Amino acid sequence: MIHEVDEALRALLTGSGPEASGVEVVFDAPTREWAARRNAPTVCVFLYHIQEDATRRGSGAGEVHDAEGHVVARRTPPRWFELTYLVTAWASRPQDEHRLLSQVLGTLVSTDTLPEDLLTGSLAELGLAVSLDTAGGGHDGPSASDVWSALDGELKPSLGVRVRAPLAAAARPAAPPVTEGLVVRAGRLGSDEEAAPGRRLRYEEVGDPGTEGFAGPRERPPVPARRRRGRRQP
Repeated sequence: MIHEVDEALRALLTGSGPEASGVEVVFDAPTREWAARRNAPTVCVFLYHIQEDATRRGSGAGEVHDAEGHVVARRTPPRWFELTYLVTAWASRPQDEHRLLSQVLGTLVSTDTLPEDLLTGSLAELGLAVSLDTAGGGHDGPSASDVWSALDGELKPSLGVRVRAPLAAAARPAAPPVTEGLVVRAGRLGSDEEAAPGRRLRYEEVGDPGTEGFAGPRERPPVPARRRRGRRQP
């Protein structure tokens, strides 16, 4: 799921124009050594925090159908995770970095959910909305200054981007559909004699409404007439 979110973000930023103008979109950690090797304008989208959104955890199981509508597997609800990215712009001059970062900001804040045509793999299969929050507050993860300290890098203007994406649960194959009914045999209990050939109850047989697939309605025995109660004559 994480790599699918990465590809969606890359496609989103690429479509906004930076890569078309010679700007590279990467997902590397912006350390000092990495920054020293940069020789072209770059947008760095660094994933530094992953946390589950426990408020969206569901229960039960859903059905997976094939092209003909048959149930082929059962799958528990997906688990939702928050992916937090540190987005920075790198160029030879601060003015160019600010211009590039402004272009990235304009693209991200105008997108509340990742477009469906950019989703691939399990994200596209689930068909659920993947939300995008840019430069918002309330992040539970490490602050940007803590991240820069851990990377031993120089503090730069950055955007905090949080993506809420579902992680598909493993699907368990379902048993094939029942096509034949039970076989009913009659015999004496405790007898050594072989039971008589049984009768198979097939599902294509149609009887009374509500008795489809069985041997038809059972006739009810007649109800005996009730005797009138009264005093016996002497």
